[in-house]
Amino acid sequence: MKILISADIEGVAGVFHPEQTRAGNGEYERARRWMANEANAAIEGAFAGGATEVWVNDSHGGFRNLLPDQLDSRVQVVLGKPRTLGMMAGLEFAPALVFMIGYHAMSQSRGILSHTINSFAFTQLKLNGEAVGEAGLYGALAEERGARVALLSGDDVFAEETAPRFADARFVVTKTATGQASGVTQTPERACAAIAAAAREVVESHRANGGADEAATGLPAPRALECELRVQTTALADLFCQWPTLTRVDGVTLRFDARCVEYAVRVLNSLSAMSFMLR
Repeated sequence: MKILISADIEGVAGVFHPEQTRAGNGEYERARRWMANEANAAIEGAFAGGATEVWVNDSHGGFRNLLPDQLDSRVQVVLGKPRTLGMMAGLEFAPALVFMIGYHAMSQSRGILSHTINSFAFTQLKLNGEAVGEAGLYGALAEERGARVALLSGDDVFAEETAPRFADARFVVTKTATGQASGVTQTPERACAAIAAAAREVVESHRANGGADEAATGLPAPRALECELRVQTTALADLFCQWPTLTRVDGVTLRFDARCVEYAVRVLNSLSAMSFMLR
């Protein structure tokens, strides 16, 4: 049975400040170890529940935070960018289940370190009129590829906003937000124990209920999407609208049509990369 784990850092227990998410300092080095430990907990639980193959996708920043020598030796690690499927790279291997570990709430929410894809460039993303964060966007991509989002971890705001999208998934709340950079956290050890237990239970439940070992096949045609993106500045809107398929709605709001979720993901990640010329 195949499992894909997408691991971010902002939702990891003990992580509250942007410095903990940026390479080049001791705070980050400690936080990346906590990130690896939570990924390992999900790996341990997945194998204990009956998984036979597990991939871990490093889904934070430059996608090279996880150190392979700190991870369970049974896992395969997806690192580096650019990559077509972004935070869901590994769907190419047809996993049956997807875990989102260390995820965070969408931009403009009160969640800890909340943002959507690129905090410098993007303020809000809507798909067919509904605001989504990274979990909503990439969860839709997983479903488009026939995988089911089965386990998610992060703060309480993330769980509250995301639970309606994945009604059958388990959530592990690692910390409670009291502000954008403050809150109350479980210890890393306790968070890892909860993640490992939940991972084992969702895999065992999937297998006991006759779930497939790989992603579903014969899916209906992907649905078209209208994507609305609000950006941080008019300069970014000027830059992004050099792309001929984007339409400008107002000074900081853009729209584009996508024939599927993967198309939307690829456009958004390309725009995010373009934004670096204005930093």
